[in-house]
Amino acid sequence: MNKFFHTVNKSVVSFVQDEEGAQVVEYALIIAVVSIGLVVALGNSTSGLQKSFTTLVSRVTTCFTAGSTCS
Repeated sequence: MNKFFHTVNKSVVSFVQDEEGAQVVEYALIIAVVSIGLVVALGNSTSGLQKSFTTLVSRVTTCFTAGSTCS
């Protein structure tokens, strides 16, 4: 039983000392900040892109609707 607790203790200590997950969180935060910056910087200039995306979504929806023809 003592060996079991020793193994569990080593596993917990190893998990606490592991820093690999911290790097992933840092990269995710950097990506989030850059994304927010791009959205703010582009502002209203994305209205053409939004219209194109809306058109694409409606065409794909039409194609997947039963009995419809794709154009």
